[in-house]
Amino acid sequence: MRRKRASKASIFISRGRLAFMVTVLACAFCAVFGRLYYLHVVKSDQSIAVTDKVRNRLDIIEARRGSITDSRHNLLATSRPVIELGVDPELTDVNDPEVRGKIQTLAMILGEDFSEVLAKCSPTPDRKRWRKLAENMDEDVYKRIMDLKIKGVYGTRSYTRVYPSGALMSHVVGFVNKEFAPVMGVERQFEYYLRGQDGWIETERDGRRRELAQFRSREVSPTDGLNVELTIDLIIQEMAHREIAHIVEKYNPKSATIIVSDPATGYILAMASYPNFDPNEYNKYDQDALRNRAISDQYEPGSTFKIVAISAALNESLVGPEDVFDCNANTLTYKGRILRLPKEAHAMSNLTVREITKKSSNKGVAHLGVLLGEKKLYDYASLYGFGRKTDLGLVGEIGGTLHKVKDWDGLTITRLPMGHAVAVTPLQIHCAMSTVANQGIYMQPQVVRRIYDSNGETVINYAPKAVRRVISPKIATLMSEMLSEVVSETGTARRAMLDGFKVAGKTGTSQKIINGRYSTKDHVASFTGFFPAMRPRLAITVVVDSPKMNGVGYGGIVAAPSFKTIAEQAANYMGIQTDEEFDKKVAWKGMKQ
Repeated sequence: MRRKRASKASIFISRGRLAFMVTVLACAFCAVFGRLYYLHVVKSDQSIAVTDKVRNRLDIIEARRGSITDSRHNLLATSRPVIELGVDPELTDVNDPEVRGKIQTLAMILGEDFSEVLAKCSPTPDRKRWRKLAENMDEDVYKRIMDLKIKGVYGTRSYTRVYPSGALMSHVVGFVNKEFAPVMGVERQFEYYLRGQDGWIETERDGRRRELAQFRSREVSPTDGLNVELTIDLIIQEMAHREIAHIVEKYNPKSATIIVSDPATGYILAMASYPNFDPNEYNKYDQDALRNRAISDQYEPGSTFKIVAISAALNESLVGPEDVFDCNANTLTYKGRILRLPKEAHAMSNLTVREITKKSSNKGVAHLGVLLGEKKLYDYASLYGFGRKTDLGLVGEIGGTLHKVKDWDGLTITRLPMGHAVAVTPLQIHCAMSTVANQGIYMQPQVVRRIYDSNGETVINYAPKAVRRVISPKIATLMSEMLSEVVSETGTARRAMLDGFKVAGKTGTSQKIINGRYSTKDHVASFTGFFPAMRPRLAITVVVDSPKMNGVGYGGIVAAPSFKTIAEQAANYMGIQTDEEFDKKVAWKGMKQ
């Protein structure tokens, strides 16, 4: 009996089977040990990184982008908090009747089909831990959903950019795209101040992705962006916007621009262009509509440029306002050469400098250009800001074209004074006229008044900046008087006349160059001026490219009436005293003294 039992035991634990099992176990341990060695020694850096990625989490807390307002604190751009709602299907028990009831309520709040929402909340074969339920959700809706207390349903907070003024301020304010990258306007130029600084939380999570608060290593709060206050007045901007709409309806031009500013400070109060766009839906517009034509389009200014040669000749004491020139002559002699004078729109005779200004004589200003000579004519054009950027501070600005004297041809000396052989932006011609209005001092044009924090405290103030003197105060006053005769019943800009105010200004009608030649059909009509003429409060420039009408689209017909419309509305809005009211007030003060 003992031998039989021993024989059976020896068969059960035979040496071969034991050796096999030991070998298998040894191989398994070696495999495990080899794998561990490979992961912890050979690939230690990569293993640590993967582990940290799974266990440790870095959550970015998005900073709120600063707001942009007009000069009266009307919101032009702001950041609205929104929620992206999602679900972790691994945490949501869709088989629980109570949970299913809550999911049905959730579907009603979202306005979605219950079966679709239930499917998103149900576990998937790939064990996906996040499925999006909704985006751009308001805070109040998110609060209602959180009150349901559905396990696994949660949201991440971010911001969306909103432009309450829509197309009204599109070119100046600009916009940010879906990635919150600034594309143009103040949004881009002042990105450094607006964007703020994101915060973050570094923490550890357990196997069920729950935060282990005791292992939270660092929490940095976000710093919201600063706010930008513009010099723009939304009410005056609306006036300009409406007037452009009227121009488009009446003349169907290729483009139009209106600029309004305070000549004493250089602050831009309105800057409107057509075509424009709605920054809330910027992706629906062509690139052409995104261009701020006030600073990015150039054209030959025509007669509005005549203020350069006239004021320069007066400032250099080469002529007086009553000096007479033959404006019927066809040629003149300059440096031993006979030069052909430009044509006139209407026949002229002998005219004084005052009459040359009033009647906008091409030949008259050509005489003045010759008196000045190339260098002085170029220098004054440069002093007025032509041929260089105004440094307004918006992306896309160009400097126009003012050729160096060495690049002039034989006729430039007679053509430049009348606004040919030069290309300008609407803002450049506006700044030149504003210089005359500001007693001959060129002011830096500005669209931003200050940068301020959430408490309203000013961080950076952009005070008015005088850049240079161009002409003397005496000549600036004389120019204002002469330009006010342009805006009279016998001047070229009678349609810009205002009841109760003397207006100073200049019309411009320039032929466009098409295929290398001046067109007889396509013109740029413009008017730039200021009022009251002897105590300027506002400078206004209107530029209309290729107005459609019977005959020539003269600046006095197309652009001057728009100046009048805006000036009348702005005078009422700002409470600008008429000349008579002002004179009475001054006289009353004199009597009291």
